[in-house]
Amino acid sequence: MSAHPTVNVCFHGVGTPGRELEPGEDHYWVSVERFHAVLDEVATWPSVRLSFDDGNASDVELALPALLERGLTAEFFLLAGRLDQPGSVSTEGVRELRRGGMQVGSHGMRHRSWRGLSEADSDEEFVAARQVLAEASGAPVTTAACPLGRYDRQVITRLRRHGYTRVYTSDRRPARPDAWLQPRYSVREHDDPAGLRAELLRRAPLSRRLRAAAVGTVKRWR
Repeated sequence: MSAHPTVNVCFHGVGTPGRELEPGEDHYWVSVERFHAVLDEVATWPSVRLSFDDGNASDVELALPALLERGLTAEFFLLAGRLDQPGSVSTEGVRELRRGGMQVGSHGMRHRSWRGLSEADSDEEFVAARQVLAEASGAPVTTAACPLGRYDRQVITRLRRHGYTRVYTSDRRPARPDAWLQPRYSVREHDDPAGLRAELLRRAPLSRRLRAAAVGTVKRWR
């Protein structure tokens, strides 16, 4: 690993949700004030990638202006099946993200675990969803983020087979900048700049690093 491993920081929703949330999803929504404070913090870090999952309307309404104001870019992993739905990014919003210099990746079609999918469901999540998002954005979609952070060897095999160039997970550890599989830290409702700085930038004890690596290995090979 290089002297400065990449830290992938992932947001979900900002402000007040515009749709009914799934169980537990509220823990990943942050206030506008906290979002701005975290952005100001991570903008000072040596090697950070920002991303947003789920395709919430706040991606365009709140996150995009804040990113542009700070000269930051991010990758937005959208749910193709939620486009143009209340509380979610619209087709025009996808184009607005692209015009703002943001990247668009796939979070699949229906926000379900990709583990144990049938071939038909796999095609919907990995092929059809990407086609919908590519058409909406006007550009190829080659990256993906695993919904709910769940993946296994079959998921990885299918994603590689379909030509995805990079895949993001929810494993809370630093990443090698050039790795195909990229672990991320999801920002939670109670996270603040000081806590994130301490957790993400300070080198974790060896025991914790070994445990995190072991968890990732189990997920990749089960």
